[in-house]
Amino acid sequence: MPAARESLLDSAYAALARRPWPAVRMVDVAAAAGVSRQTLYNEFGGKDGLARALLRREADAYLAGVERALTASADPPERLAATAEWITMAAGENALVRGLITGCWSDRLPALARTAVPSAGAGPAQRRADGPLPSPADFVALVRDRAVAVLAGPDGGAAEAAELARSCELVVRLALSCVSAPPGAGGVAGLVRGVLQRQPARAEFSVPSRTAGARSPR
Repeated sequence: MPAARESLLDSAYAALARRPWPAVRMVDVAAAAGVSRQTLYNEFGGKDGLARALLRREADAYLAGVERALTASADPPERLAATAEWITMAAGENALVRGLITGCWSDRLPALARTAVPSAGAGPAQRRADGPLPSPADFVALVRDRAVAVLAGPDGGAAEAAELARSCELVVRLALSCVSAPPGAGGVAGLVRGVLQRQPARAEFSVPSRTAGARSPR
């Protein structure tokens, strides 16, 4: 029941915005979604299954936003600047995303293990949700690897790919630091541009681009 599942997740997210997760009641989530409580239990298996599905959805939405940011410009440094802005914005607006990517977990949020659990749901979506949840280090690696895959050209060698991976990881970690200590004038994008312009001369961040109009930040 994809439509019912999404409605229930929306209701759970809205309930979490109003009260701590321990105070969120399944009957209220079902009523707000316009379905029976039995439908909720059939779909998620229980409150922990609902929480894991909600976390999985927010993690997927965060990574989809990374993909959009990485294709927002023809210029590789601007793509990374946009990605850094998305990371800080998503974490600032969404407590679940902030907890997932930083590991700073408040007692308002669901207290769940990141390891896989036996799935109580019948559908593939719930089985995936009941799988292991990425750790903060996993999210760094996921975003870094996606950035490298988007930015690396077909002719780059191993050394260039390794240098690009280091630059991408630096940008991700810089963005994460700005989640807890917001930057001043210029924002996180300004910090990223400044850092990339100061990369060692051997790298120069001259990322091979698939777009003919891409330029170096020099």
